[in-house]
Amino acid sequence: MPPRTPRTPRTPRPRRLTPALFLFVPLALLASACGASSSASTSGSGSSGRIDGKGSVTLDVGDQKGGSEALLRASGELDDLGYRIKWSTFTSGPPLLEAVNAKAVDIGGVGNTPPVFAAGAGSKVTVVAASHGDSSAEAILVPPDSPLTKAPQLKGKSVAVAQGSSAHFQLVASLRKAGLTLSDVKVKYLQPADALAAFTSGKVDAWAVWDPYTSQVLTAKQGRVLTDGRGVVNGLNFQVAAPSALSDAKKSAAIADYLKRLRRAEKWVVAHPEAWAKVWAKDTGLPYEVALAAVKRSYGTRITVAVDKDVVASEQAIADTFAELDLIPRRIDFARYTDTRFNEGLPPSTTEPRTVKESSS
Repeated sequence: MPPRTPRTPRTPRPRRLTPALFLFVPLALLASACGASSSASTSGSGSSGRIDGKGSVTLDVGDQKGGSEALLRASGELDDLGYRIKWSTFTSGPPLLEAVNAKAVDIGGVGNTPPVFAAGAGSKVTVVAASHGDSSAEAILVPPDSPLTKAPQLKGKSVAVAQGSSAHFQLVASLRKAGLTLSDVKVKYLQPADALAAFTSGKVDAWAVWDPYTSQVLTAKQGRVLTDGRGVVNGLNFQVAAPSALSDAKKSAAIADYLKRLRRAEKWVVAHPEAWAKVWAKDTGLPYEVALAAVKRSYGTRITVAVDKDVVASEQAIADTFAELDLIPRRIDFARYTDTRFNEGLPPSTTEPRTVKESSS
């Protein structure tokens, strides 16, 4: 990872994300992809009412639209469960991790930044599994006719980004690589739905964002990539569990099986990208073409990897960066929020992502 961003004067200074504000940071695929508001909140969750499997053990799993449940169901990995899975759907990673902290959810999937904010807020959460994917969808987009051709030219320009999101860190890291800091650009803190409107209407010069928004803009030819996250962000996503569930032997065994099923489902996506794109489009409301592009560009490239020292180091760099920018309340030791018991047989976190090709499915 690049060295930490030094503290520099900034104008305007972004709001510090306290534990309360942490709940409102959208970091993953939200309903805004379907045209609804992207703002997450403490009420951004609820039981779907769906229960799979049978047995005396129930695993409460937090999910997002088009997430683990849809993937496991499409790939047939919810068949023959020896325990029950009770699904709860969340608008984004932060409220999901609040539910983990409250012991309302045993495990759930999020991106690379929500665990940092949860840890910074003092939440009791533990990263138990990781997946590594292509970072090209973590991009800074500019309009098709923009005169900007390289990142250093962002100096003095306006850039939209969701505060505290993975794209926020990608923006910081990309600027740093270009010899700039946040104070060199006019940062517009906008959630994706508002950012998309500002971007397409020419009210901002650039937009730092993630998939499926990247694929949505590129597929509609509403923009082009100025620079992307390859080489500047870690491309990681996580399964995060409640310590109380991990200390329960029966639930821990169910979590181990659940993680294996997710791993097999990821391989299924590589062999059946069109089939998964159809399911994902139906579940999220995305156009099929956008869903397929996002599957090939990012979501279908993920491979399950070990929660190892490189994971800890790269996440620590993110945490240190946001602490330097006063965007989390305190410095954290990310290693304290990881558990390596499910690493057996997994490749290192630096393993190259998969490549998704056309299939006949």
